[in-house]
Amino acid sequence: MSTPFPFTAVVGQDDLRLALLLNAVSPAVGGVLVRGEKGTAKSTAVRALSALLPAVRVVAGCRFSCDPGAPDPACPDGPHEPVAALARPSRMVELPVGASEDRLVGALDIERALAEGVKSFEPGLLAQAHRGILYVDEVNLLHDHLVDLLLDAAAMGASYVEREGVSVRHAARFLLVGTMNPEEGELRPQLLDRFGLTVEVAASREPDQRVEVVRRRLAYDDDPDAFAGRWAAEESAVRARIVAARELLPSVRLGDGALRQIAATCAAFEVDGMRADIVMARTATALAAWAGRTEVLAEDVRQAALLALPHRRRRNPFDAPGLDEDRLDRTLEEFAGDDDGDAGGDGGGGQGDGGDRDGDDDPDPGGGGGGRPDAGEPPGDGGAGGRPEESGDGESVPSGAGERSAVPAAEPFRTKVLSVPGIGEGAAGRRSRARTEQGRTTGARRPRGALTRLHLAATVQAAAPHQRARGRVGPGLVVRRDDLRQARREGREGNLVLFVVDASGSMAARQRMSAVKGAVLSLLLDSYQRRDKVGLVTFRGAAAEVALPPTSSVDAAAARLESLPTGGRTPLAAGLLRAHEVLRVERLRDPARRALVVVVTDGRATGGPEPVALAGRAARLFAAEGVASVVVDCESGPVRLGLAGGLAGELGGTAVTLDELRADAIAGLVRDVRGGASGSGSVVAAASDSVVAAASGSAVASASGRVA
Repeated sequence: MSTPFPFTAVVGQDDLRLALLLNAVSPAVGGVLVRGEKGTAKSTAVRALSALLPAVRVVAGCRFSCDPGAPDPACPDGPHEPVAALARPSRMVELPVGASEDRLVGALDIERALAEGVKSFEPGLLAQAHRGILYVDEVNLLHDHLVDLLLDAAAMGASYVEREGVSVRHAARFLLVGTMNPEEGELRPQLLDRFGLTVEVAASREPDQRVEVVRRRLAYDDDPDAFAGRWAAEESAVRARIVAARELLPSVRLGDGALRQIAATCAAFEVDGMRADIVMARTATALAAWAGRTEVLAEDVRQAALLALPHRRRRNPFDAPGLDEDRLDRTLEEFAGDDDGDAGGDGGGGQGDGGDRDGDDDPDPGGGGGGRPDAGEPPGDGGAGGRPEESGDGESVPSGAGERSAVPAAEPFRTKVLSVPGIGEGAAGRRSRARTEQGRTTGARRPRGALTRLHLAATVQAAAPHQRARGRVGPGLVVRRDDLRQARREGREGNLVLFVVDASGSMAARQRMSAVKGAVLSLLLDSYQRRDKVGLVTFRGAAAEVALPPTSSVDAAAARLESLPTGGRTPLAAGLLRAHEVLRVERLRDPARRALVVVVTDGRATGGPEPVALAGRAARLFAAEGVASVVVDCESGPVRLGLAGGLAGELGGTAVTLDELRADAIAGLVRDVRGGASGSGSVVAAASDSVVAAASGSAVASASGRVA
């Protein structure tokens, strides 16, 4: 087994190390989510922590690591008689992103359960992690149903496995640590809330600190054992301090004054629910124990807020986690009490007396800091030039006048659901129909490989005709492997939603571009909720560019959209061809993920010879390949040319206006538009929820006429 990088040799990253140590002192804090750019030693610090945890005593031979002093009465390997215990190092179990549900929670042998009545259970990673660390790298890429199972087990301290009426329960208490790069997509807010603490990390911008990172990393790579030996004394000191803090923790007093500050802080920052209050209380108590105190001070409350609240402040996926520290200080000062246990905190520094951060020169192969990654760069300038074009809003926009500065997006709204027709087999999501491991049962089939989801009725039906030949006696059913049937299930998949946005001069009227950006932002929010990948292609001037390659990070797409300038000619064909190339490359990377192309334009095509004919030929490439598409018609004004509708016909898709895109534009609207000879490129659009507010009568009549 390779020697891990020493925890105390990590450079900087004070908040990260403190959050991990607090969870080591009190696992009830609820784990840590580490957010940050790549190459910041997130994984290194987590793996190094396991070497600091005290050894655990377990029942010999128990696959579920039962404590010999208090064995789990429901342990599948129990009941445990008094036996000799053994001590083993604390484990760090890593959950791969591509793990199956059975790998996480364990697998039941359904064949033996049916034929022999025996509960044969193979423990999963949750059982292995019991009384240790469960580490999930890139937790934001883990399938949602696995994250739900993981967090449920962490909250309840137990894992339940049920298959067709056969159930197994075992203890699963562990320190949960997840790491993620926000550029690759965010966790849903309700999943973020289940992590006790969150830490933002970034590489240090200080040259001296970066030099020290490289120096220590090279020394470790040259001789891991010798490097670890040089840090052995510091490691032993931190290990002893963790043990002492655990022993002190039950004696720490959380006074009424500190509790009042915690409640006031959570209320002031308008966090949802009560989990934040509870996590802050546990964190403040752990901070006091880590500092060797039996009283919680105001500085403990402040540091607990900085670790427990930022990720609970998000109101939509485009909000960056963060906390106004001035407001925090004002709240703590306002509700500072006279309780003996709350005196002495000056509210400053954010460290409390836990400022012994195990050495300020603790390095890490990746840098320190605590800052936030820089915002994405705006898309590059496009070309400009050409004749004036009508904006559609009664405003003439000179194409050759150069680009216009970016305008802010209008307020987003709830959109209709746009889905890809047919049944796919892509990654789990919430947009289009697909054959999945989760969802409603639609049929049965013979299992290919290991049986994961038994279809009980089909299995019994297959076995019933052979009972006499198999010599059945008594009430039991004689089942053979060939009788087993796998349930076929249908759920929802996430798609690749590729936005192709017209940023030319004809879209440059401020009011129109603001509305267009608001519509695209609304669709991005919808994509976030439905677990899609998104991409952004823009066209203006003389060419098109990929403003954002396909990614799971819809907030990155929103940032690119916000900084999008406008101006120049309308190279519609170039935009479509660039989108076609993006889909071709993405199909090679992820062939199971179906695409939905959303073209946002007024349908105009200018620049170059025969621009309209070229755009038509480019559009027919999508129709020929059966790519689902929708055109969001941005044309406005009293005179409309209907060019977007013609483009939708060439694409084999459908067109909707900005008004029709709203979920509440027409009550109960369901549209199923088939395009092309085979209909494979059709797009299904429906109201995403029951309509709360109906549109005005005139708007309904007008929109209904266009839909018909």
